[in-house]
Amino acid sequence: QVQLVESGGGLVQAGDSLRLSCAASGRTVSNYAMGWFRQAPGKEREFVAVISWNGRYTDYADTVKGRFTISRDNAKNTMYLQMNSLKPEDTAVYYCARAADSYYYPVKSASGFGSWGQGTQVTVSS
Repeated sequence: QVQLVESGGGLVQAGDSLRLSCAASGRTVSNYAMGWFRQAPGKEREFVAVISWNGRYTDYADTVKGRFTISRDNAKNTMYLQMNSLKPEDTAVYYCARAADSYYYPVKSASGFGSWGQGTQVTVSS
């Protein structure tokens, strides 16, 4: 069983940056694609970004493309999300997740992820 713990969220102003981290423990995640999702109040959880098991391939939601960067350090069993030029509409709880199947990529649907963190709140004020 893998445990995922997000950190780095907070309250920032529009235009600011934040870096989220997702630390995995219990089992390695180095053979799995990893992703970030977010859920705003009253809305469904939505895909943000995904990275392949080896970090070579990434994909983003159109709403964050060019502003967010996903990365991973398999030696540290950790994934990151660098968020720049934040907007109020980025306000949400951000979740990290590990794909259900090893080496499978791309995975953009929540149903393709088998392990989830508890989430970290990101609030962007205007």
